[in-house]
Amino acid sequence: MMANEPVTNRSNRITRRGFLGRAAVVTMTALASPLGAAAAAAEGAGRRRNVLFIAVDDLRNELGCYGVKGIHSPNMDRLAAGGTTLDRAYCQQAVCSPSRTSLLTGCRPDTTKVYDLVTHFRKNLPDVVTLPQHFKSHGYFTRSVGKIYHPGLDDKLSWSEPAPRVNRPTYSLEENRALVARKTTAVAGKEFATPSARSNATKGPAYECADVPDNAYSDGAIADAAMEMLRQAKEKPFFLAVGFLKPHLPFVAPKKYWDLYRRDEIPMAPNPFAPKDAPKIALTDWGELRAYEDIPRLGPLTDEQARTLKHGYYACVSYMDAQLGRVLAELDRLGLREQTVIVLWGDHGWKLGEHGAWCKHTNFENDTHAPLICRAPGQKAAGCHTQALVEFVDIYPSLCELAGLPLPSHLEGTSFAPLLDAPERPWKKAAFSQYPRGGGVMGYSMRTERYRLTRWLNRDGTEAAHELYDHQNDPQENVNVADRPENRVLVEELTQQMQAGWKTIRAGLPGA
Repeated sequence: MMANEPVTNRSNRITRRGFLGRAAVVTMTALASPLGAAAAAAEGAGRRRNVLFIAVDDLRNELGCYGVKGIHSPNMDRLAAGGTTLDRAYCQQAVCSPSRTSLLTGCRPDTTKVYDLVTHFRKNLPDVVTLPQHFKSHGYFTRSVGKIYHPGLDDKLSWSEPAPRVNRPTYSLEENRALVARKTTAVAGKEFATPSARSNATKGPAYECADVPDNAYSDGAIADAAMEMLRQAKEKPFFLAVGFLKPHLPFVAPKKYWDLYRRDEIPMAPNPFAPKDAPKIALTDWGELRAYEDIPRLGPLTDEQARTLKHGYYACVSYMDAQLGRVLAELDRLGLREQTVIVLWGDHGWKLGEHGAWCKHTNFENDTHAPLICRAPGQKAAGCHTQALVEFVDIYPSLCELAGLPLPSHLEGTSFAPLLDAPERPWKKAAFSQYPRGGGVMGYSMRTERYRLTRWLNRDGTEAAHELYDHQNDPQENVNVADRPENRVLVEELTQQMQAGWKTIRAGLPGA
């Protein structure tokens, strides 16, 4: 073998040691689930499963495949019709970098120590093997385009080649570009401008409707690049990650996607008020949205502003969905669908006026609950939904199992691959999320079959506040019932369950 031979070309040259190692992988996976056994057997026969890994920024569960009428998401709906829709999937922290870091490392935020948008996970976990890095180390070609890690926090060890450059201006309308240019010029002249001020200077209006082609904005160009990546990688086992930016703010999308909706028929939030008896620490003032030019710095939005923003969010969802459709069509054209595992996830939820708020940054259901769709060749329950509680930290081990790869020992999630064959089988009893607040307070939240318990803990472990929401009687989390006398024993029991933690919750599951 030549020293400079690409690793992806070595899979056909199997030494005795390599054969025995691969056979061990087949055996371990076969014991875990029928899907994993099929994947491992396929690899042994020289047909390794690819992975198409699709991340969507700020996508909430308001999609056709989640039973929401009126939203135009045909390509996500078709993907779900051929795979499994995980109806109750939860991120580990409802903001971009901590959520993505947790998913891509397979570790929870208290392990990665990534709670913000500036800390790189290798500061605290320098040797951790990421999800794409693990596939790369097993002979896969790995590459990304768009937003996979948070901008500025990419990881070179994860990829076989750097991501293609996709540069598109945020806005297409000249007046919006001119506004941003004036703001950035003004901030550039201020010697002591803060990073936040420099970031905010790039923000014009919170939405834009322009009659332009799809690739005038970033997601269209990301789809173009993703299709080219598929064409280049078609002969190799690949792990290709495609990160769409929409529906993240600003809500900019070509006019034809705005035109899919009748403005007056778009439903507004049914609960535009803070939950009764919720502690102040649980709420946010949605500063992310307030940074945009046409949004008030204080106080609520007008009804017209709220309707326009929700219209823009819907338009962005449909725009992103169309770009996904183009990528999936190219996968089909290349004849790769039946040897490719496809997973699509939104990095966290998003509020559209619920609780009188917008954006994410809380432990509420609207923010921690997010879409997760997985399709694997040969799965037995295609087109089904599962009500099992799953977590985004479970995606790493799931993709390993579906591809027939061994599981790294550091993973803190549980493969949900068995649910693709048996969506109604018994599963986890809880999902865990968290969100930090100032002063060193951390909010820990546990979602069970019926309840959400959230405890706000000081640095010394004492409790600053707590919340309890009964999803059977209050699915919108409108009333905190933690301090009602009749719930005292229930709160104690749930607190004990939370303190026992995720290791106890997953005990007895396959691969745990």
